[in-house]
Amino acid sequence: MKYDALFDAQLDELRAEGNYRVFAELERERGSFPVARNYGEKGVQDVTVWCSNDYLGMGQNPVVVDAMHEALDRCGTGAGGTRNISGTTHDHILLEAELADLHQKEAALLFTSGYVSNWASLSTLGSRLKDCVILSDAKNHASMIEGIRHSRCEKRLWQHNDMEDLERQLKSLDYDRPKIIAFESVYSMDGHIAPIKEICDLADKYNAMTYLDEVHGVGLYGPRGGGVAEREGLMDRITLIEGTLGKAFGVVGGYITGSRSLIDFIRSFASGFIFTTALPPAIAAGSRASIEYLKNSEIERLRQKERVATVRKRLDQLGIPHMDNPSHIVPIMVGNPVKCKQISDRLLSDYGIYVQPINYPTVPKGTERLRITPSPVHSDEDIDRLMDALEDQWSQCALARTVSAA
Repeated sequence: MKYDALFDAQLDELRAEGNYRVFAELERERGSFPVARNYGEKGVQDVTVWCSNDYLGMGQNPVVVDAMHEALDRCGTGAGGTRNISGTTHDHILLEAELADLHQKEAALLFTSGYVSNWASLSTLGSRLKDCVILSDAKNHASMIEGIRHSRCEKRLWQHNDMEDLERQLKSLDYDRPKIIAFESVYSMDGHIAPIKEICDLADKYNAMTYLDEVHGVGLYGPRGGGVAEREGLMDRITLIEGTLGKAFGVVGGYITGSRSLIDFIRSFASGFIFTTALPPAIAAGSRASIEYLKNSEIERLRQKERVATVRKRLDQLGIPHMDNPSHIVPIMVGNPVKCKQISDRLLSDYGIYVQPINYPTVPKGTERLRITPSPVHSDEDIDRLMDALEDQWSQCALARTVSAA
């Protein structure tokens, strides 16, 4: 059998549907973000990045870079293996203490990515708690879905942010049966924010644990960057808070926080933690420096909010449709996979603007979009160039505009 032919046939289908992913070859330059070098067909060109999850530009912050350099000179590169075999480095311990403090929890545990922390934690909880059922928001991230699936426990989907549906399902379950409500604070594709208080109220009423994914909230919300739960004064009501070091904190890695018993339980039983090489000490040191910095600095968060508001206002003036939401994520709605990819390609090649198209299966068919993430380091001139380019492309592609066009 010619297996490559089987692979190519399905890849050709993706291309025909406009859903084939092409990765831009970019090189970030320290001190120049959001500008990056693009290694494309026309050679090396500077482009402005508008879709990074380095939401606050902390990947370029001298405090973070210097902390990583210091740890690299002090410890060398890798961690040497798993924490079980090679030992836990001092930098890991310091970072976990910093994370526990950030979320006002007793303990924290590091993972190699946010994907792994969700997958390992949910699969461990669902499989080790006898007769457990996990109630999962319908728009939860793939990492949460995979973790629940791997646990092989009962899974119940509840309609996105729908408290009536969640309560209906909780009410049907035995009060004493182990239950976990799994949800996100900020949903990365639509920018929706969960009704955390109402979810906690239902969890208390029906004897359920709460599992909150704050990966798109940490660093950005709350007086110290603890996320949406911190902003709303609800961290103490959440059983487990999961987050990432790879977005607003500008480094890489994932983590969970919770009670000392809960964290020790996952540390002791999660294969995704036990059998994985630990994060390098320099990564841990840089992450801790970023968290410490954002606990005390509001400048980046305030500037980002202003940039987001400015971008939304300018889009409204042009009549370019974007999904209304209360978060920092600005989804510009195209609604056609081929045109979405086409606009993205033209923005990159003709205007020096990088915005990755978001197509199926990441979002439902018919809701294809350009996902814009304004940051504190985007200038007025950057916004002007983006708006001029989008105006041109909306006209060239004959896309519908909103009635608010000025």
